Amino acid sequence: MKRILFISLLALAGTAHAKDAEPQKDVAALAAPCAACHGENGANPTTPVYPILAGQYANYLEHALKEYKTGKRKNVVMASQVTSLSDADIRALSRYFAAQSSKLHTPSVHGKAE
Repeated sequence: MKRILFISLLALAGTAHAKDAEPQKDVAALAAPCAACHGENGANPTTPVYPILAGQYANYLEHALKEYKTGKRKNVVMASQVTSLSDADIRALSRYFAAQSSKLHTPSVHGKAE
């Protein structure tokens, strides 16, 4: 009985991540169009109007991109850029830009330098 239960749990664990089984895209390739406005690696915007993405909090970037996609945030350029991005793409881009070094200072939300 324990053996059947264990096998059943293993089978369920395998299906729990089926949505994550989407083929991974090259994040650098996804980020390439962003450089036109936000600069290489999102660190050097081409004008002060465009925000620095590099070093920004990943959850903030993800939230902002999703709002551009749903139309809650209004920007014609950004709306067209996010149209074809999946939630996984947005999550990957957000983490990618958050990991880039920049002159942006984002204090730790955990009370210590990260």
